[in-house]
Amino acid sequence: MSERAFFLNHLGQTTPFPFLIEVERAEGIYIYDKSGKAYMDMISGVAVNNIGHRHPKVVEALKSQIDKYLHVMVYGEFIQDAQQLLVKELMEVLPSSLDGVYVVNSGTEAIEAALKLAKRYTGRTEFISFRGSYHGSTHGSMSVSGNELKKQAFRPLLPDVQFLQHNQIIELERITSKTAGVILETIQGDAGVRKPSVTFMKALRQRCDEVGALLILDEIQCGMGRTGKLFAFEHFGIVPDILTLGKALGGGMPIGALVSSQKKLMEFTHSPMLGHITTFGGHPVICAAAAAAVQVMKTELNWQEIEAKAARFERRFANHAELIEIRRVGMMFAFDMVSAERVEKVVAKCMEKGLLTFWFLSHPYSFRLSPPLNITEEELNKAADLILAAIEETQEN
Repeated sequence: MSERAFFLNHLGQTTPFPFLIEVERAEGIYIYDKSGKAYMDMISGVAVNNIGHRHPKVVEALKSQIDKYLHVMVYGEFIQDAQQLLVKELMEVLPSSLDGVYVVNSGTEAIEAALKLAKRYTGRTEFISFRGSYHGSTHGSMSVSGNELKKQAFRPLLPDVQFLQHNQIIELERITSKTAGVILETIQGDAGVRKPSVTFMKALRQRCDEVGALLILDEIQCGMGRTGKLFAFEHFGIVPDILTLGKALGGGMPIGALVSSQKKLMEFTHSPMLGHITTFGGHPVICAAAAAAVQVMKTELNWQEIEAKAARFERRFANHAELIEIRRVGMMFAFDMVSAERVEKVVAKCMEKGLLTFWFLSHPYSFRLSPPLNITEEELNKAADLILAAIEETQEN
């Protein structure tokens, strides 16, 4: 049986049409298949490899920790250097009010923990989310995600969840003293890169303060430099009560983090004890990689340069007849086309040419790009050439 047939017959599938690239290795911005073909990874594993594949400092940190120890105890019981180092690295760049970090296994687990913390801390049950949102696919995170098509087969989900129109200040009146938490992707990703106004975000922060609701900002996809700042909330001059991180935090390894004040996190320690627990959260090997990734982002990335490169790349597509709209925040792109079918053809042609792009679950008439933040100008120009050629070659006569 071929490797492709084994994959299709025995590994769980997520769609009827996977890409089926047989991966041999990956380095920098490239993934190589077993025939030696190189693919420019312009989606970074969907906003994971923000510093490229196998960054040398991440690899070095992984090897060093593997030589010491792997899992030794469930999270929260032992003092482990890799966990300590990761949190110290984050503390240097987080606002002082966010002085507690609970390390988990994935972004969706961070969302689950955030919802639990908001209910525990406020004693309330209602959550407010926004239309177009995506927060994960476990029951709690799905409950506060906005795509009903993806949710209907799995109901019943969490009760007491309301959805507001995104970026509409008048809607914020629906946040009341019954609300435990308001959850929002700081930049909506799956909806096709939607950035709210500064005015809206400040009004949201104020409304939460007025009624005692906790503001949860989901930066699993848009955090860790993706928007041209280390944290996306820095664009708006506000600070959340709870921040969730994941994806790029691990430098290519699986991780999530619940960030809040240490005072709030201590609610998980009593009434009852073990309010949130995780066996593999804070795994020393993963934390070592994440600490190295954060160090790289802090020391090797120039945010002004990233923004300038991204803007020049965007201009390569300006006024293209087939691109109805381009939305960009930092190195986070959505390109609208006339239909989902048109997008599928372009994505397929790009892959044929050795360039990986992708689509959005909730916005199928756009293709997405989230290239590594340390991509060079030359590589960006090459990518633009390939994408423009793919659009031209798939045009219908």
